[in-house]
Parts: sequence; C-alpha cells; structure tokens
Amino acid sequence: MIQQLRIYEIFERNKAAFHARFRDHAAPIMRKYGFRILAMWEAKGKERTEFVYILEWPDEAAKKAAWDAFMRDGEWAEIKRVTAAEHGSLVGAIEDRVLNATDYSPKLI
Repeated sequence: MIQQLRIYEIFERNKAAFHARFRDHAAPIMRKYGFRILAMWEAKGKERTEFVYILEWPDEAAKKAAWDAFMRDGEWAEIKRVTAAEHGSLVGAIEDRVLNATDYSPKLI
C-alpha cells in the first residue's frame, strides 16, 4: 500500500463553496473510481488556508489509473466549470506527494 498526500491552497473568500464541491461532488466521483480517502483536514498557516487529505492506494498503477479516469470524468468537468463560473477559482497551488512508509512506522487503520 502507498499513501498520497494532497494539499490544496484554498481561499477564504470562497472556501465554503470549495468544501461543498469537494464533499458533495469530488469525493463521491473519486470513490466511483476507487479512491480511498483516509482523512481530510483544513489547515491555516500564516500565508494561506489549505485543504489537506490523504489517499491510500494498492500501488502506483492503481493511483495513476484512478486519477486519469477522474480527470476525464465528464460530470467532474461540468461541476468544475459551473462552480468556477459562480465562485471563481476555488483552488490555488496544489501539492502532491506519494508517501512511502518506513519499516518502523506504526500501521495505519
């Protein structure tokens, strides 16, 4: 198993719209393609507000296939278009990291 850390810069002006879009649309569509979301957080730093989440995958190939399918999903493309037209850009910078557990790491649930 591998974990994937995703960090999105979100904006105070429209973060409620971001959370609604992720909760009500992105997450259900992701699950349709085999995404396993372990946890989600909002973090506030000095410079920006972030949405942070961790995904779990059986391997790199499964991760790539699921992301490719999600990014091609017509429903997701339309939701992004509509929400951007109504609220402006909901996400700024995106950070993406694959996390490889050390042999001494506690096991995740």
